[in-house]
Amino acid sequence: MTSTPPHQSILDKPFVLDLFAGPGGLDVAGHRLGVPSLGIEWDKSACLTRYAAGLDTLHADVSAVRRESFESLPPEINVLAGGPPCQTYSVAGKGTGRKALEEVKKFIDRLMAGDSDEEIDKELQNLSDPRTALVLEPLRYAIQATRSPNRGHRPYDVIVLEQVPAVRALWDRYAEVLQEIGLPDGTTYKVVVDVLATETYGVPQTRSRAVLIARREGLGAPSLPEATHRAYEAREWNRRNGGVAAPTNQPTLYDAEVPEPGEGPAEDDGLEHWMSMGDALAEPVGTHPGRRTPFLIRSNYGSSGIPGRRGVRTDRQPATTVTGRISRFVVFESVGDRHPDVVCEGPRFSMNEAGMLQSFPPDYPWSGKAQAQQVGNAVPPLFGAHLLSAALGLPAPTPATMRKPWVPATEEQRAKLRSHGCGTADDCTARCPRPE
Repeated sequence: MTSTPPHQSILDKPFVLDLFAGPGGLDVAGHRLGVPSLGIEWDKSACLTRYAAGLDTLHADVSAVRRESFESLPPEINVLAGGPPCQTYSVAGKGTGRKALEEVKKFIDRLMAGDSDEEIDKELQNLSDPRTALVLEPLRYAIQATRSPNRGHRPYDVIVLEQVPAVRALWDRYAEVLQEIGLPDGTTYKVVVDVLATETYGVPQTRSRAVLIARREGLGAPSLPEATHRAYEAREWNRRNGGVAAPTNQPTLYDAEVPEPGEGPAEDDGLEHWMSMGDALAEPVGTHPGRRTPFLIRSNYGSSGIPGRRGVRTDRQPATTVTGRISRFVVFESVGDRHPDVVCEGPRFSMNEAGMLQSFPPDYPWSGKAQAQQVGNAVPPLFGAHLLSAALGLPAPTPATMRKPWVPATEEQRAKLRSHGCGTADDCTARCPRPE
């Protein structure tokens, strides 16, 4: 696990607090940029992955830390970041969060007006799914920082948030109140909000995220990261290639001649071609042996259980959104050079490969249970690096930033991290959150 020397940023010594840190997407981004971080994560298995990766971690509930142990956080933290759980806002879920958007906006206004935490917590219990309220935690942390004697009542300098597109409406409200009203102590921010496509930053998958970048007044106006790669246009791909039919017992990899990367109508736009699955997986790197091409995948994402509706993409396309179902994706490969049109089912994606499709470095030490869910829930590190770079005024990263294999922590390092994060070197303690 190596970090590049820190570049000069708008902050002398940026230090990130990563809420809902998961297995480490934003923290990996920070380490590759030379920016230290501390992650708070509730899930035990995600914490095991983080310890194995050498990431500083608190195995704790984000809300409980804010209420009970905020003063124990390092006072030098000056960047607040995070991606609150998306289940209630995602189109793949039941939509309880999407239905409660207007109600959540009112809670944002009340927090900025200085209403008591106790009163707000009591009313938040009326939400049909308590996870909906977690999207308020970054704002509550920002407010708590101004009340913290340990910090000298100093607000965070930079805030970086990401979520599913449905949360754009809440980030817009965040922006309004942070700019026009300010925190209860009067601190205001300059804010930008938008929905960005991860493949336009070199991530080998199509994934849209609502992002917010805020800088404290006086640090200059923030800007969104500039795209480095072209957007993947599914309609254009299908128009040019006749579509790719869902695999049957004898599927063919390509139904038409597939253009090489760089071909197409936008060759002079100054952007690189989007990163394909083949770009990410074909060549050996670290312990990854390389994956045979050509191949295609059949996902069950959005299929409603109907095989004919399952998404199909070839190795020359980016992956569909990587979710906790990535281990269920069926991979088809050609039998061999002599019979390239005869296709059989090949090995499914390993967790190392799934992580690489999320732009995690090769050999990232996925640990614990539900590893596919960890991969799918994570912030793509390359995308996170672009967000942090834009927020801090650092040079934009390149895909090669994440391509170097990750060196896991030693047993001694892992024990030290777990002692800090859980309370003992080899187990959880009573201070760790319980699954229930």
